[in-house]
Amino acid sequence: MPSRLTRIDVLRIASLARLELTDQEVDLFASQLAHILEYAEDVQQVDTSGIEATSHPLEPAARWRDDTPAPSLSRDDALANAPAADRSAGLFKVPKVL
Repeated sequence: MPSRLTRIDVLRIASLARLELTDQEVDLFASQLAHILEYAEDVQQVDTSGIEATSHPLEPAARWRDDTPAPSLSRDDALANAPAADRSAGLFKVPKVL
């Protein structure tokens, strides 16, 4: 990977993102993106050999509650407020999504 982003790199990224940039924005983003990539390179240099890999920083018990069954609405109660419900079939009617 090149150490410095060029205007062509920024214009290509902008094209992929479907962005129109002014010349000033291209120069600004080239500088900002270069700093971000430099920081990412610095982070990659950190020694993590003694660190155990994790998928989440919190313990699972800290973020999940017990799954305990509880009573819910009856079908008739749930359909009572539906503007277009087929009560005989027990279904909500919704607009088509194409």
